[in-house]
Amino acid sequence: MATKTSIPKGTRDFSPVEMAKRNYIFNTIREVYEQYGFQQIETPAMETLQTLMGKYGEEGDKLLFKILNSGDFLNKVGDEELKEANPLHLAARICEKGLRYDLTVPFARFVVMHREEIQLPFKRYQIQPVWRADRPQKGRYREFYQCDADVVGSNSLLNEVELMQIVDTVFTKFGIRVRIHINNRKILTGIAEVIGAKENIVDITVAIDKLDKIGLDNVNAELKEKGLSDEAIDKLQPILALAGSNEEKLQRLKTLLADSEVGMKGIEEAEFIISTLNECDLNNEVMVDLTLARGLNYYTGAIFEVKALDTPMGSITGGGRYDNLTGIFGLPGISGVGISFGADRIFDVLNTLDLYPKEAVSGTQLVFINFGEKEARYSMNVARECRCAGIKTEVYPDSVKMKKQMAYANAKNIPFVAIVGEDEMAKGIVSLKNMETGEQLLVDTKQLIEVICNGKTE
Repeated sequence: MATKTSIPKGTRDFSPVEMAKRNYIFNTIREVYEQYGFQQIETPAMETLQTLMGKYGEEGDKLLFKILNSGDFLNKVGDEELKEANPLHLAARICEKGLRYDLTVPFARFVVMHREEIQLPFKRYQIQPVWRADRPQKGRYREFYQCDADVVGSNSLLNEVELMQIVDTVFTKFGIRVRIHINNRKILTGIAEVIGAKENIVDITVAIDKLDKIGLDNVNAELKEKGLSDEAIDKLQPILALAGSNEEKLQRLKTLLADSEVGMKGIEEAEFIISTLNECDLNNEVMVDLTLARGLNYYTGAIFEVKALDTPMGSITGGGRYDNLTGIFGLPGISGVGISFGADRIFDVLNTLDLYPKEAVSGTQLVFINFGEKEARYSMNVARECRCAGIKTEVYPDSVKMKKQMAYANAKNIPFVAIVGEDEMAKGIVSLKNMETGEQLLVDTKQLIEVICNGKTE
């Protein structure tokens, strides 16, 4: 019995129709990025583990897909090491490379390696797949695309404002109503200080970042398990529960974090971003969200997440400021800020809300029926002119029964069929059928192009 074919869990195949939808997403994001002066780069799918490890926190490191060394990867591993069965030790011995976890760390590596070639501030965008050994579930995949934009070499908060304008523009083009959540890692550091748990800042941010997934009680339980005192957890509750307008939340925070210099700096940065965005006439709401933590350790300033309002889904865009990510690669002092659109989640949201424009996912517009060699040659010449006019055109390759060729057009939802026989060739015309209305016209090549570009045969 033949083995049933399958693909790894957390990965997906995409049909031609689905790829048309995905390319609509990529092209829309790419267009907006370029309007703001960002330039495209690409980096390898795999990086050295030296590049990847230790950049995402302990939980992130666990989700890295590691690649076995080529050849006899166990050659240098002793029997005692195998018996010990220490997964971290063995991985270090038999794996030198891994699939990239995100696009930001490889970008930092790129900046360091190419620092003599780039002009600062450097505005780059990158649209490529990433891999995480996560538990697959709705909206969460092991292989997925990120669409990143980053600015490095500038400390200005205007970069944060511009990135939020990009987010607003992209989702307005998609027709997706979203809420942009903003917080600041300096504020979170200030909170850790005032509740007396400064040394637990990583534990606090990792736990808080799960609040919308596991709920407040489970977050508190996790914090207690990590060693936070009951007193510190109690002091944290009113901060997480802050409500009101953005301005009211920030004013209240000024009182709560008055004794934390870093916390006050975070509030100042948040106030600048919020007040400037208020003057930008955005189409979507911006909200200060103190429960937003973003678990990645490299964030040091403003952080962002975007959530769709009309369908349940996790974060569909995220990002933030990182002050010294390139320092870990030997180039300290270069600040950066970036965002990443989750293309796969956006794909799911657009599917759920049926927001794809018809023209974005349309395939072939016109197919010529093949009645034989002479007719096919004539059709090829007319088809060439149609393609030059921007019409997606096919000539059916085989001279088979017309019923089969028409079934092909129906199966592919091709809106127009061109029929060329001896009479049409003699008169230099084409019989054009609208597959939706059933109407049929006799037209020359110029008229044929006009009809299809107008989308109707009336």
